[in-house]
Amino acid sequence: MTQRQPDPNIVLYDTLQRQKVPFVPATPGRVGMYLCGPTVYSDAHLGHAKKEVAFDVIRRAFTHLGYQVRYVANITDVGHLQNDSDDGEDKMLARARLEQLEPMEVADKYLWSFVKDMEALNVLKPSINPRATGHILEQIRLIEELIERGHAYESRGSVYFDVRSWPEYGKLSGRRLDDQEEGTREAVREEKRDPRDFALWKNAEPGHIMRWESPWGVGFPGWHIECSAMSLKYLGEGFDIHGGGLDLQFPHHEAEIAQAEAAGHAFARYWMHNNMLTIGGEKMSKSKGNFLTIQDVLTQHDPMVVRFLLVGSHYRSITEFSDAAFESARSGYRRLTEALHETERRLPAAPAGQDAALDARVAAHTEAFEEALRDDFNTPKAVAALFGLTTDINAALNAGAVPRGTLERTRDAFRTLGGNVLGLFAETGAPARGQDDTQVVSALMDLVLKARQNYRLNKQYAQADELRDTLTRVGVTVEDTKDGPRWRR
Repeated sequence: MTQRQPDPNIVLYDTLQRQKVPFVPATPGRVGMYLCGPTVYSDAHLGHAKKEVAFDVIRRAFTHLGYQVRYVANITDVGHLQNDSDDGEDKMLARARLEQLEPMEVADKYLWSFVKDMEALNVLKPSINPRATGHILEQIRLIEELIERGHAYESRGSVYFDVRSWPEYGKLSGRRLDDQEEGTREAVREEKRDPRDFALWKNAEPGHIMRWESPWGVGFPGWHIECSAMSLKYLGEGFDIHGGGLDLQFPHHEAEIAQAEAAGHAFARYWMHNNMLTIGGEKMSKSKGNFLTIQDVLTQHDPMVVRFLLVGSHYRSITEFSDAAFESARSGYRRLTEALHETERRLPAAPAGQDAALDARVAAHTEAFEEALRDDFNTPKAVAALFGLTTDINAALNAGAVPRGTLERTRDAFRTLGGNVLGLFAETGAPARGQDDTQVVSALMDLVLKARQNYRLNKQYAQADELRDTLTRVGVTVEDTKDGPRWRR
C-alpha cells in the first residue's frame, strides 16, 4: 500500500498555549510522542484505560493521516512516593511490604498485568517502553547539569530543584509561584531552601531497598526526573508531543518542563492532556477508593464495548461511568458490528459492479471521519460518521442486492476507520485473517440455514426450532424474511 502524504491540516489543543493550534512537526512527516505511563504498583483502573485509549487513538490517527510515529511510554518502577509528594514511602516499597515481595517482583507482576489489560483493550504497544530503573545514569546526568547551571542543590544526601531560580516555573498549569501552597511539615522546611522545591534525588535511609550510588551518596531518583531524562533520550531535543492525564499537569509535568529547560534542553513543543473518568461525578482514583480495575470491568463487559465507551467521548471531556453509559455503548457498538458483519456476509454472493451513489456516500462519511480527526482528534464526531455509514449501508442492504465493489469499499471503510483508527472490531482479527474467517462462518451458516429450511419443509418444526434456539444461545439471530432466512450476530 502506498504511504499517503502527511496531512498538513491537523489542529490540536495545546495545554501550554491554552488554545487549539496547527500541528507542525519538528521533522516533516514524523511525530515524536511521549506519554506518562503507569506506576506499576497495583492493577490499573478504568481511569488509566481512558488515558491509554485516548492517546492510542491519537497515535493511530497520526498514522492514518500519513505520519510515521515514534511513541514512547514510560514505566515508573521507582521514585513515585505516596501522595505524589517528596514526603512519604515509595509506592513500590509499600506494595512490596504488603505482598512480601521484592520491589522488582512487584514491578514485573503489575507491569504484565497492565500489558494484559492493554492487549484486551486493543491498545498498540509503544515503540519504546523505558523503565525508570533502567535509566538511573541518564537521570543522574541531568541532575548534574541542573546543579552545574545553578538550578539544583544538594542537601543531606538529597538533591532538590530550586524553583526560585526558574521564573517560568508554573507556566503550564498557570499557577504563579507565590500562589502555590508552601507546606507545613517542619522536616521538609529544614531540608529544602523553599518548601516548594521538589526532589531530583532522594537520600536512601537505612533499610530502603531500592538504592543506587550517586555523586551525592546512596539514594534513588525523584518521580519527575525520569520522564525528562527518558523523553529527551528517545525523542531528542524539542520533540513534538508530551501527553498524560490532566491530574499530572501539576506538579509532574510542570516539574518536567522546569528540569529539562533549566538544564538547557528544548523540551516538548505541544502538551496534550486527557480529562478524567468519573463515577457519580467524582474522579475515579485509587486514593478515593471509588475505582474499578480494568480487570474488574472486563469480567462484566466486552473489551470492545469498554473501548467504544471511551472513544465515544472526546479525550478532553469528562467520561462518566455508569450502567446506563455502558448499556448505551453496548447498543451502539452492536449496531456498528452488525452492519460490518452483514456487509461481509453479503460479499461472497454479491453481484459484480459498483453503486456510484452509495460509493459517494461512503466517501462522504470517510471525509467527515477524517475531518473530525483533524479537529483535535474529535472522536465523538468520528463515531457519528461511522453511524452515518451504518445507516446508509443498512438501508441499501434492506433494499436488495448491493454490488460487490461497493460492499468492499464499505467493508474497508469500517475496518480502516473503525478498526485501524479507533481500534474497534478487534474480535474479528486482522483484516486479511478476519475476511477468511468471515467467509468460513458465512459458508457454515448457509449450511445451517439450509438444514433448518429443510426441517421446516418436512414439517419437522421441533428440529428447526432447536437449531434456531442453539444459534440464539451463541449470539446468532435468525430472521425469516420475504427473501428467505437471514442471520446476524
